[in-house]
Amino acid sequence: MTTTELIADHARQEQAEDAKDTQAALRFITCGSVDDGKSTLIGRLLVDSRAVLQDHLAGVTRAGEADLALLTDGLQAEREQGITIDVAYRYFSTEARKFIIGDAPGHEQYTRNMVTAASNADAALVLVDATKLDWRDAALKLLPQTRRHSLLLGLLRVPSIVFAVNKLDAVADPALAFRHISGALQAFAREAGIQPAATVPISALKGWNVVDFGHEQAGWCDYVGPTLLELLERLPVTPAERALPAAFPVQWVEKPAPTLPASRGSLPPEGATAALGSGPALQPFSSSETSQGRRVFWGRVAAGELAPGAAVQVLPGGQQAVVAQVLDHARRPQQVGAGHSAGIVLDREVDISRGDWIVAAPSPATTPPAAEDDFDTPAAEAAWPTTRELAATVAWLDDEPLVAGRVYWALHGHRWVKAKVKRIVERLDIHSLAREAASQLEANAIGHVELLLQEPIPAAPFSRSRVLGSLILVDTASHKTAGAVLVR
Repeated sequence: MTTTELIADHARQEQAEDAKDTQAALRFITCGSVDDGKSTLIGRLLVDSRAVLQDHLAGVTRAGEADLALLTDGLQAEREQGITIDVAYRYFSTEARKFIIGDAPGHEQYTRNMVTAASNADAALVLVDATKLDWRDAALKLLPQTRRHSLLLGLLRVPSIVFAVNKLDAVADPALAFRHISGALQAFAREAGIQPAATVPISALKGWNVVDFGHEQAGWCDYVGPTLLELLERLPVTPAERALPAAFPVQWVEKPAPTLPASRGSLPPEGATAALGSGPALQPFSSSETSQGRRVFWGRVAAGELAPGAAVQVLPGGQQAVVAQVLDHARRPQQVGAGHSAGIVLDREVDISRGDWIVAAPSPATTPPAAEDDFDTPAAEAAWPTTRELAATVAWLDDEPLVAGRVYWALHGHRWVKAKVKRIVERLDIHSLAREAASQLEANAIGHVELLLQEPIPAAPFSRSRVLGSLILVDTASHKTAGAVLVR
């Protein structure tokens, strides 16, 4: 290659690296039933994409064979029992994009850990072990945990769901097994209202169809689509909810140190204000300053965008103000959108505490008043109305059954409120997908309930906002996470 060609090739490589650095990482999880090969699949992805150091790989090698599952199972109990208990996160990248992987446990008693990982995922791989199913039967039945995890992924609005049929290298007729299992998965998905992105045949142990095709026969299992890694590289990242009205849960209230007055001819040393915590972008203030408030409200924007000059309302108090400054995570003044951390300074002092919401101010009513009310001013329409009554879908995670009349702590954003279970409307049968009348919900059951809150919150349907439409219930005595709630 000539010098000019070398320079051009180097420039193209730099542009590709810059594009990958600015592209959002795909956050995905692996889930499914016990021993379906989730940890082994992640280990295979890490090894074949060369994301594992040699000393780390040597530490999980026994008798010349690498136990790929040990690359993610880090707890001592996991290594001793050969199971996954807690969610393990791993990071790796290819030439196309970066990834954050969550290895979710398959045991039914650890469903709460899977729900936690799925709530923030852009995609999910549901593994299905071909050797556990009657793959010769075209009308085969899927395992209960496969169905449960798939239903939870649909309820949690995980944008991309991929079914990966694993261990097809261990069956006599892999093509027939893949055809029957993928047919059962598609039928279940249609009935459950799930739209999978793809169904892929793989062997996590041998690496077939994971990173490379790696098999001597072309079209293994009569599959002609991309490998699993190629498919992951094409999946979209969950778009931020920027088109919605602004909503900002306050996580921390900071009061910067004021400017100290000069005393006896001396001045504060240079940089003292920054050392006191005001930061480079936040101007020092004195007690006589009235153009803006003297506190910074930190948190992560849940919906919409926040910019100086925006009219906002504080919930549940109802006070209204105007945004004076918006700081990003590095304290630089700029507009901040959904999914990013920000610091908000208002134009005046407003009583705001951790757990309060700063939302877009109410807009003028669009519905004209009736003729007899022509002299009445129409009520403004709240961007995020507050309510004390919720109709919700709940994934019950506690060993103690959920019954009507029980009171729990509910966490919405960063606000804790008491929640009483008014009524259990119905329960979803994960086998038949039928909705049944129920008086209680047992551990790992999914049902519809009605909740009554002690205080109003700006809850929204989960289908509209993943942040404002989700809560968790916590047992008031044991302080254990009892249920994941999705507002209907």
